[in-house]
Amino acid sequence: MVHREELDNYCNKFLSVKNFKDYGPNGIQIEGSDSIDKIVSGVSANLDLIERAIEENADAIFVHHGIFWDNESNLITGAKRKKIALLMNNNINLFGYHLPLDDHPEVGNNIELGRILGIKKMRPVEDSYLWQGELKTDLKSFSSLIEKELGRTPQLFGEMKESVNKIAWCTGGAQGFIDEAIKLKVDLYLSGEVSERTPAVAKENGIAFISAGHHATERYGVQSLCNHLSAKFKLQHQFIDVDNSV
Repeated sequence: MVHREELDNYCNKFLSVKNFKDYGPNGIQIEGSDSIDKIVSGVSANLDLIERAIEENADAIFVHHGIFWDNESNLITGAKRKKIALLMNNNINLFGYHLPLDDHPEVGNNIELGRILGIKKMRPVEDSYLWQGELKTDLKSFSSLIEKELGRTPQLFGEMKESVNKIAWCTGGAQGFIDEAIKLKVDLYLSGEVSERTPAVAKENGIAFISAGHHATERYGVQSLCNHLSAKFKLQHQFIDVDNSV
């Protein structure tokens, strides 16, 4: 069991929250119980996750995508009101970590996805959210591996027999970083989503592109963080995957 403020302070320091300019708040978004014994992790703070956490008698929920975002209305109405009311009425803390969780070198979404996909010599790209590494495979085999490990068929743009030795990647909605990946002279860029322009940009610059799912590529950082917290503070931890096909 750990006090809420101790857990919040530890996470903020461990994830170097102050070093990131983000699109929403990182850390405690909704205060609940002072003492925390059981935590639930999930990708996004949607209603299904909150209801499941209530069923599991969780003291806190950890997510990658929280409730509050800079580009959204700050009115507490509709579905947002319902979610906040459920959290407060059941005395559940909500912790959200966005960009600090993407880029963390130990428990981040990028490094965890790289581990799952067997990428070698992984390293962050300086002054970027991209990571890069090495593979020894072809697009068809790598696409099959993604389908096996992530549980969904990725969208692949490139020749299936094309070999892949150098890869860059960034989880979630990072398809716009393909221009940075091209400058790294990699064979393949992987992200969670694809835009209308992405396939043409990839083809015109001689690079393959894979969209593996925003939700699917970002299931692992929050699990890894909470496994770390569970071990350090002797907490109960349960990951709840509310599936999302995007």
